[in-house]
Amino acid sequence: MDILIEEFEENIWAVALDKGQIEGVEVDPPHETVRWGSIYWAKVARIDAARDAVFLNLDGDNSGVLYNRDVRYTNTEGKACKGGDKPIGKILTPGDMIAVQAKSAYLINSEDEIWGKEDKTAQMSMDITLPGRYLIYCTPQKNAAKGDAKRKNSISSRIRDKKLRKQLEDMINSIDDMDGFILRSSAADLQTEILQREARVLKEMWQQVSQYFDGREPALIALGPDAIQRTLGDKAIEPIERIEVVTMDHFTQVEDWCCIFAPDLMTKIMPLELDDAVKDLALLEHRDILGQIESLFHDYAFLSHGGNLIIQEAAALTAIDVNTSSDKRSNLSVNIEAAQEIARQIRLRNIGGIIIIDFLKMNKTGEKALLKELNKVINQDPCTIQIHGFTKLGLMEITRKRRTPALSECFNGITF
Repeated sequence: MDILIEEFEENIWAVALDKGQIEGVEVDPPHETVRWGSIYWAKVARIDAARDAVFLNLDGDNSGVLYNRDVRYTNTEGKACKGGDKPIGKILTPGDMIAVQAKSAYLINSEDEIWGKEDKTAQMSMDITLPGRYLIYCTPQKNAAKGDAKRKNSISSRIRDKKLRKQLEDMINSIDDMDGFILRSSAADLQTEILQREARVLKEMWQQVSQYFDGREPALIALGPDAIQRTLGDKAIEPIERIEVVTMDHFTQVEDWCCIFAPDLMTKIMPLELDDAVKDLALLEHRDILGQIESLFHDYAFLSHGGNLIIQEAAALTAIDVNTSSDKRSNLSVNIEAAQEIARQIRLRNIGGIIIIDFLKMNKTGEKALLKELNKVINQDPCTIQIHGFTKLGLMEITRKRRTPALSECFNGITF
């Protein structure tokens, strides 16, 4: 797999390319004001009892919303507790200063104000995590009671094999000074020394971040992972052959991350000399994949053996219709190919929320085979996907919790 680092209107693009086909696209849009994963020392601005939430002043310019379910606090007995057992107004009051992390990004979009969308404010959480290449560090609460028992480690939900999960749990729990970590799927075959090194790095990062949780003024403490960091972290499970860049700024950004989390990739960073290197998307044009990028903004996608998908995004959900061609393939064969392409399309387009799929009609045996295939292909997605099965009308219902805005939102009105 090759990773291409590019720029469009002074914003970073990172594209994962496997055998000439795009398998990942991460973008930092120009109108993003709150980035997913950013950490803030925030001030409680007001209580919204109807929503059981508080609105936060994040940094003096941006606001966020914190729902009760994402509150973490220490009770009178010194025990760490999750919100939800009592109204949020009994836990937090206006003027309180708390450390929070962005669960979602926020883009400046005038339509949100016009139509009054509820999700126009970035959602925040008091559960703060620091992602590495192989581990995710679930940071301890600032006011956690001293002398608490060792915090549990866990295994990524993307690793579904029960026997493998048990082996990995035993392995990570046997490592000294390893507590509060989530083992990512890319770490399944790693030596413990690599995990120990990354664990020390993440803990040190948290020590540096947490020392700024002080004072009465809200502030951005740490910016969330950018497009380069998200791509390299998500694709760590894949054998990366080349990381191509065309500017020294991009080279430095990639080198800085690899130096900390992926020393083995340092020799894979390849600066390319292009005649039009300063031109936007020059590298993608050089690799002849701009057509693939442009296709992600169409409301359809073609299947390689005939047939197509119609993809229609609405405010409440995304509907995907599977159509066959005039060939003689069985409905199951078409549906399995469609499932593979649907998983790829929702990943590349970064479609989130409710997704309804109208597959070709099959018998119960075919539906079971399709569900098995769909469970397999969604494991390639870095975001959480849940398959809810077939509805009474025979439609497949799935949900996807995305981290960053949909590709269509990032480049609304832009043509390539």
